[in-house]
Amino acid sequence: RKRFRPLRTVVAWRGRAEWDQVMVGLYCGDSRLQQEALDRVSAWKSRYGPKMPLAVDCTAELVRCKVLDSSGRLKSHELILSYGLALVRFVNLITERKQKMVSIPLRQLAREVDIPIWVVDLRHELTHGKLPRLALCRKGCDVVLDWLRKTYWSRQLGNSLCEESEDEEEEQEGMEANAGLDNAAWE
Repeated sequence: RKRFRPLRTVVAWRGRAEWDQVMVGLYCGDSRLQQEALDRVSAWKSRYGPKMPLAVDCTAELVRCKVLDSSGRLKSHELILSYGLALVRFVNLITERKQKMVSIPLRQLAREVDIPIWVVDLRHELTHGKLPRLALCRKGCDVVLDWLRKTYWSRQLGNSLCEESEDEEEEQEGMEANAGLDNAAWE
């Protein structure tokens, strides 16, 4: 008889400690630590390529916008375009996996995954309409980063970045402690 070994998943990060360090760095609010976390995500991406989890990629792009914004090096219009691209990519990538053979409206898909409808409307304006104000793009970025933190990052490896209400804690306890770090698990 042959003994089967459990399948191992190869990931770009060294281990849980590195994953946790990047996760905390991305959400810490200190632009220097955020930049270090972004550099680490870039290294992961170079190793992992298209297998990089969408949530990690989207989080990095949105945090990169916030770091650029806090640096004061970009003009308002450039920041709007930067935030806009990151927000459009987020909505498109997250809802794309839910699209079937028949086109489903983005608003419906957003409701299914609990993304605020106004973020989808912001994406629509960025794509098809007049560019919104910078303040609205910043607000959209903050809301989406919070959504990613709650929906993806906090669920990975049973970790949590924020103090949660009791309801959220009970919900967290009900989730699988070791949810996979890949795109399939995130769906």
